[in-house]
Formats: sequence, C-alpha cells, structure tokens
Amino acid sequence: MVTEDKNRATAAAILPLVGGAANVSSIAHCMTRLRLGLHDRSLVDDEALKALPAVMGVVEDDTYQIVLGPGTVARVTPEFEQLVEEGREAAPPQAAVSSDDLAAQGAAIKAQQKAKNATPFKLFLRKIANIFVPLIPALIGCGIIAGLNGLLVNLGWLPAVTPALAAMASGFMALIAVFVGYNTAKEFGGTPILGGAVAAIIVFPGVANIDAFGQTLSPGQGGVLGALGAAVLAVYVEKWCRRWVPEALDVLVTPTLTVLISGLATIFGLMYVAGEISSAIGTFADWLLSNGGAGAGFVLGGLFLPLVMLGLHQALIPIHTTLIEQQGYTVLLPILAMAGAGQVGAAMAVYFRLPRNESIRRTIKSALPAGLLGVGEPLIYGVSLPLGRPFITACVGGAFGGGFVGLFNQLGDTVGSTAIGPSGWALFPLLDGNHGLGSTIAIYGAGLLVGYVAGFLATYFFGFSKDLLTEFNVSQDPAPSTVAATGGPHPTPDTDTARSNGPGSTDPGSPEKAPVRV
Repeated sequence: MVTEDKNRATAAAILPLVGGAANVSSIAHCMTRLRLGLHDRSLVDDEALKALPAVMGVVEDDTYQIVLGPGTVARVTPEFEQLVEEGREAAPPQAAVSSDDLAAQGAAIKAQQKAKNATPFKLFLRKIANIFVPLIPALIGCGIIAGLNGLLVNLGWLPAVTPALAAMASGFMALIAVFVGYNTAKEFGGTPILGGAVAAIIVFPGVANIDAFGQTLSPGQGGVLGALGAAVLAVYVEKWCRRWVPEALDVLVTPTLTVLISGLATIFGLMYVAGEISSAIGTFADWLLSNGGAGAGFVLGGLFLPLVMLGLHQALIPIHTTLIEQQGYTVLLPILAMAGAGQVGAAMAVYFRLPRNESIRRTIKSALPAGLLGVGEPLIYGVSLPLGRPFITACVGGAFGGGFVGLFNQLGDTVGSTAIGPSGWALFPLLDGNHGLGSTIAIYGAGLLVGYVAGFLATYFFGFSKDLLTEFNVSQDPAPSTVAATGGPHPTPDTDTARSNGPGSTDPGSPEKAPVRV
C-alpha cells in the first residue's frame, strides 16, 4: 500500500506540471521513461519536473519523455493513466473539447519538432525499435531463468527441476517470431493478429516437409528477420485488399488473401532469404570478434553513446535478437555496455574536478547508483552532455572497456548476454559464454573496471578546459541562468540541439525508441 501511494503521489505530482489531463494526448512507457503526447508543449514546467525527487531527467523527441528509471516507470504509468482519465471525466463538458487555437498550436509544435528531429531513416528505426522493445521484459526474464538453469545443471543440483526451467526459458524464444509478427503489423498499421498468423508459419514444425530453393525448410528458419519481413508484407497485402475488396466481402476475403499471399511468399522466398541473412549476421559477428576483437570492441564501445544520441543504436536491436535466437546470446551487448562504464568513470572525475560546485556533485551522487546499474540518462543529460568535453571523454572510457572485452573474444573467451535491455551491473545475471560462467563474469567485470578507470582518467586530465573550470568550479545556486533544477548545469544552445536530437527511448527501448541503457 505504501508503494502504491508513493507511485500515485509521483503521478499526481507530474500531472499538473505537464499541463493537466486535458493537455495529455497519449501515454506510453518504455523501460525507463514515461512518454507523453502533449497538445501544448508550452504548458509544461520543465524545471519543476526536473526538481521532483522521482524524476531523473526529461528528454524531448517525438514525445515528451520523463525519465523515472526501471521498475518505477512501470508502476507510475498506470497511476498516471488513471489520474488523466479521472481528470477528463471531472472536467466540465466544454473543457473536454480543446479550442481550435490550442489544437492548431499543438499541431504546429509537434510538426516543428518532427521536421527538426525526424528523418525517414530515423522514423524507420523508431518503428523497428517499437517492435522489439515490448519484448525486452520477456527476454530478460527468460534469460535469467536460462542462466539459473545452466548453473543448476553444471552443479548437478535439482535435476527434477531443471527440465521445467529449460522449458520456461526456451518457450518464449521458440515463438518469438509470432510476437515480432504481431508487433510489426501493429506498428506498420495492419491488423496485429494477421501479422502474428503469417509469422507463425516460420516456427510451424510442418514447414520441415516443404522444399524451397533446392533445400528443405527448417522450423524457425529466418527467425525474427523473416517474421518482420513477413508481417510487413502482410500489412501491404491487407491494405491493398481494403482498397479493392467490396465491403460486404471484406471480413471474409481480406484476412484470407492476406494470410494466403504473404504466407506463400514467406514459405517460398522470405524464409530462405532471411535465413541466409541471419546466418551471415552470426558468421560476421563471430569473424569480426575472432579476428579483430580488440579493435572492433574499441570502436563499438567508443561510438555507442554518439549512436544513442543520434537514435541509430536502434538498428542494433534486430541484430541482438537474431544473435540470441541463433547462438543463445549476443556477443555485442557486453561490449556496448562498456559505454556506460566510461560514463560512470567520467561522472566520478567531474565530481572530483568540481569540488566547489555542490549542485553538480549532488546530481552525480544521486545519479551514480542508476549509472552503475546501466541507466545512463541521469548522468548523460544531467552531467556529461551539458558540460561537453566529459561526454567525449566518457566515450574514450567506453572505447577502452569495449576493447578489453573484445580482446578476450579475439583470444577465444566469448562473452555474451542472453537478453537485451540491462547493462552495467544489472547485466551480470544475464551473462553467458563458451568457457564457463566464472570466466565470463570475470572478463565482463574487469571490462567494467577498465571502462571506469579509463573514463575517469580521460575526464580528469582532458575533460576540462581552463574556461570550463573557471565557470563551473564555483558554488552555484540552482538559478535558471546557470544550473538546472536537477542540480546539473543548464544546457548551452549546442546542448539543447543535442538533446532535441537525442534518443527518445532506448530502449533497448524506445520504441518507441529503445531506452538509453548504456
């Protein structure tokens, strides 16, 4: 009851600061952020929102995003939805309908933001992220169960229980194509269940009796990429049918033709093509880390934070999922997670380099635990990105950590993750590799340490110019001209641009973008 009251109190504190129930047009959440569609952006009190104890930061993209952190956001969102609904019901009849001027203003602001921040490529990646991010909780849960089962099997404990755990861990992955198909059709404007029906063909055991391109198909061939392609095709077939099939026959003809046409194309084309692409992805990832693991890890770990800021990290989500489906784990995520280690090290250096700036130091102390668990938004948007140079030196720390983990992959000690989403210390329960759990944990933990140290040293010695130290190494009151209400420095114009072009969600989510989990 206390927790429920706390979550409702958080929701009640947020609602008036975003303009009240009448100003909220849509509500969603990813792993760390409450994502709101707003009629009038000018009604939002950003500084008051940032000052709320439960709010780690705000990000503006295609939606207005309030960072609450993992776990908290999933509990606050239902309370917020209920308060919005109650507010709308209690409003006078005339207040329920927004004025034409307000609607026009909201539409203009939304259009301006989309024109500034969105490109066709980013919009496409956002759709892809929206497909996979809702699957992350199941991937995490099943991944942890798989790790627990592997540990019990290796120790020889509870032999009567391990088969049940194996079924729990594998059941979702065996049918993940169906969920991908369902979400794909939903995201691209089709009927979700038809997308799931077509994607289900890929995992149906009976496809083993079918020959295509001179080879016998196998259940699951093409995996999530095949399911994605099949569902997109089903959406286009369905839309074509809606235009040309008479309304009286639509309920019978449209779903039949959608499943028939896209299903045949899936069996005799997409499964083979997607299977070849999936195999190539796995082969290339293995080759890259086996032959150039240190260099590849250095580049991937160093560039991940900029990719997140540009929203391009979402292109990696299907690759992670494909690797997990093929090999049982993704070898890329532990390397990319080193970017978060560099960010933590950079924040600690900022703490020591600005001993007189109580507000920034408070922000770091409050955000550091989340950063250690892989939630990067508070440190990125509250510390390193507004300061500028520390963001770059954080990338340096991530590069060294990624290079360290990549080197061990190159030497034959594969380090992977059985799910996407968590990073930092939260990734430990999901680790897997080819040389035992102890070796995998040791390499990953040492990689984090390298990232922390490299990020700290790079920031401490190269993260501050004389002018930056002069400006910020002083006692600052939380004034709008200098310090944001979160206790961090107020973004400069360049920072505002970076923020507006930054990720919305993760992400892994965001989709919504994948949330910023580094």
